Amino acid sequence: MNTIDKAIVLTLNRTWRAIGQRTVRQAFCDLMSGTALAMDIRYAVDEDGAADLSGPADCVPVSWEQWLELPVREFDLSIQTPKKALRVPTVIVVANYSGMPLWRPGVTRRSIYERDGGICQYTGRRVGWSEGNLDHVVPRSRGGLDSFENLVWSDKGVNTRKADRLPEEAGLRLLRKPRAPLPQPVFRRIKDLKHDDWRWFLKY
Repeated sequence: MNTIDKAIVLTLNRTWRAIGQRTVRQAFCDLMSGTALAMDIRYAVDEDGAADLSGPADCVPVSWEQWLELPVREFDLSIQTPKKALRVPTVIVVANYSGMPLWRPGVTRRSIYERDGGICQYTGRRVGWSEGNLDHVVPRSRGGLDSFENLVWSDKGVNTRKADRLPEEAGLRLLRKPRAPLPQPVFRRIKDLKHDDWRWFLKY
């Protein structure tokens, strides 16, 4: 994949809180349209000209016109245009947006596993991905839904014994009533830092 189509640009709202990520192409479009500013992340330079990348000396949002004039440093990503090499931004700031989009997980095996922390909701034992599966508290054969409120992580053996019965009919008791996970800020889902510059803006 070419650099221009890689999602390596972190997007901040105007209060500098992370709200997502963009491809380089998308980021350039945002900059050229004036809906975003590029973050010029500056590092101190020693007497030999080497940059100290342990932490930024300054972070300055700049317009597209200003960005075009910035030099490409030895540690920068860049793309070649017909006229010159152009520095690739690693972080952009949406100029007129201060909100924080929320992420709501879908009902999947993974999301139920993460919500329950890999703990069998009948025995309290930690059950690995391969040793556990989803249990319908109210079986589907009895009208149970595929919902957060009716699905729990369960030991496979316990699930087999429960079969098409309600927990109380099988002599089982839930650790807690299953609920839908609370919405999370989008930035909490960004686990893979596509560039070292991102770590200065992601607060977990």
